[in-house]
Amino acid sequence: MADTIITDDLSGNGALVIDNRDKGVFRVNRAAMADPAVFATERRRVFDRVWLYFGHESEVPNPGDFRTRTLAGRPLILSRGDDGEVRIFINSCPHRGAEICRETAGNGKAFHCLYHAWSFRNTGEVLDIPGEDAFGGAFDRRDFHLRHVPRMENYRGFLFICFDPDAVDLTTYLAGAGEYLDYVADQGPGGMEVIRGTQLYSARANWKLLVENSIDFYHTVPLHKTYFKFLEDIGADISGGVGGRGYDLGGGHAVVCFKAGWGRPVARWEPSWGETERTRIEALRADLVARYGERRTEMVADWDRNLMLFPNLLINDIMATVIRQVNPISHDYMEITQWALAPKGEPRQDRAGRLHAFNTFLGPGGLATPDDIEAFEGAQRGFGAWREVSWSDYSRGYFGEAGRPDSEKQSSHEIQIRAFYRRWSTLMAAGGNLPGWGGA
Repeated sequence: MADTIITDDLSGNGALVIDNRDKGVFRVNRAAMADPAVFATERRRVFDRVWLYFGHESEVPNPGDFRTRTLAGRPLILSRGDDGEVRIFINSCPHRGAEICRETAGNGKAFHCLYHAWSFRNTGEVLDIPGEDAFGGAFDRRDFHLRHVPRMENYRGFLFICFDPDAVDLTTYLAGAGEYLDYVADQGPGGMEVIRGTQLYSARANWKLLVENSIDFYHTVPLHKTYFKFLEDIGADISGGVGGRGYDLGGGHAVVCFKAGWGRPVARWEPSWGETERTRIEALRADLVARYGERRTEMVADWDRNLMLFPNLLINDIMATVIRQVNPISHDYMEITQWALAPKGEPRQDRAGRLHAFNTFLGPGGLATPDDIEAFEGAQRGFGAWREVSWSDYSRGYFGEAGRPDSEKQSSHEIQIRAFYRRWSTLMAAGGNLPGWGGA
């Protein structure tokens, strides 16, 4: 069987992805990370077509609450109206385009445009138009309500949007990833909430490098030596390593599941917490078993997981639960926003421990994130020679997909990364060449 070239020639240097199932070879052309023409095309063919995570409903708990964010190049407003309903609007005045909300968060009954003083209810309807009588007879204020995003759906508190009105429904889009979102949501009997506070940082690298890094366990031990030494110092049992399995969940989504030596506030004790905490954590676990049964409790409480929802949402459900959203800015620059997620009403000591673990490992100044950024920023610099050294290899463990037992799909293999690039390349290939591509 010949090499399967999944994508068109975007850069003038051959295919972007080569997938040879017979030989177990999977490679991605580094133009995917280094060519601005590829980046411009993926903004249209990926981010304009798929469901994207926007936020969590707990971020706007009260009527009048709002938050503003930019996603896929669009300025947006998350608003809980006075009627209690959550909506997401385009943050652009229907009159002449100015942003109608210039604050990152707050509470109010209306949004007011700075430019010409038009105002809008927090439910989206136009409220006041100064000098409205001067507009012509064909003028209809109903044409100037705030524009909703084309699609918005709520999956157990996680809010997703899509700019393609003809896209499949969210549940279908999530495929097997929905089950893993359920494992996260099931940790809170009264629901989950985003803990107040946001971490925002950036990296001078292509956005896909952080996505693949988050589900790449081949790098874990060699790159994060400082963190593993820290775990040993606090008495964590890491003698068994962090082995596990990677899974292709369909639709470009993937997950790595593993069991590590650290604790999980949801219901897995670690020695550094002390015996008093052990009794309480065991009681939490017993409550989970009563609600879900032993088998589901094991998935909810005992397994760590790094979940990737295509294209740019990462949920690190490990010693803390962290939502990471990757926002591509250019072909070699990204912004990362992350939040801690926790059960509503959890005890103060659990919340404190969760935040400590969040900042210690996954925070921008933690013991892991700087390692990762240094690694993939270095890779991005190396991609400056992509025309001379053109291919990155993701073939590790490919034999497992060719018929070996599932038990051999180790977390350090790359089935989960291949799942991402197969979906990415399929979307990039759809519709043929566009101006700016090689050969166009």
